Amino acid sequence: MPEGDTVFLAGHRMHEALAGKTLRRGELRHPRLSTLDLAGLDVLGVRTYGKRMFTHFSDGNSLHSHFRMDGAWHLYRPGERWRRPAHQARAVLEVDDRQAIGFALHDLEFVPTSREDELIAHLGPDLLSSDFDAAEAVQRLTADLSRPIGLALLDQRVMAGVGNLYRAEVCFLLGVLPTAPVSSVDASRAVALSRKLLQANQWRPEQITTSDRRVKNWVFERTGKPCLRCGTRVRSGEFETRFVYFCPKCQSG
Repeated sequence: MPEGDTVFLAGHRMHEALAGKTLRRGELRHPRLSTLDLAGLDVLGVRTYGKRMFTHFSDGNSLHSHFRMDGAWHLYRPGERWRRPAHQARAVLEVDDRQAIGFALHDLEFVPTSREDELIAHLGPDLLSSDFDAAEAVQRLTADLSRPIGLALLDQRVMAGVGNLYRAEVCFLLGVLPTAPVSSVDASRAVALSRKLLQANQWRPEQITTSDRRVKNWVFERTGKPCLRCGTRVRSGEFETRFVYFCPKCQSG
């Protein structure tokens, strides 16, 4: 599942590759958008917010793409072989020297750029925004103190950008199980940790939450392996249709 840092980096690379250039090819392979031809439009820039990306065009419209569980944007040189099957491609944006291919983007919208803020108005503060409002994030996180912290962290209406990996790692660093209520954690610390981890990885494709590149994460996808702190076997289980990872000794609740 792409997290906010993955989307941020993809947006930055897209902006560098396309901004200021004219589309030679612009196909949207989505039932609602398949008749649109974007060729000839200039790309003005690319903006991200949480797990959403907005590509701005010179006609006053934007392509809104949501990464959800398996979406991705790849960049290629002309003639370079795609790393994912062609039938997964939902968008093809091509300029003279680069191709941007959007794979498995189930949610695509072509909307007036002036309406972008309407599409993200319900979301919490973007954890990677330069003007991130930590106080608002804390207020949203603590709106329901009985809610499991593992659900609250994933709720993009609380904070935009946390996915399953960072949910697992933040809960471990807080010392609580994902099922523990929000009331059992320091909400300010939970927000600060979420932002710190995403910021640490926003400029690289690797998502490292420990200080050791050889063992990148504390508990995420480490089922059966020893906890890096206490040696207890890391466990996992399904919680609200998603897998959670935890150390039964280091995490309580």
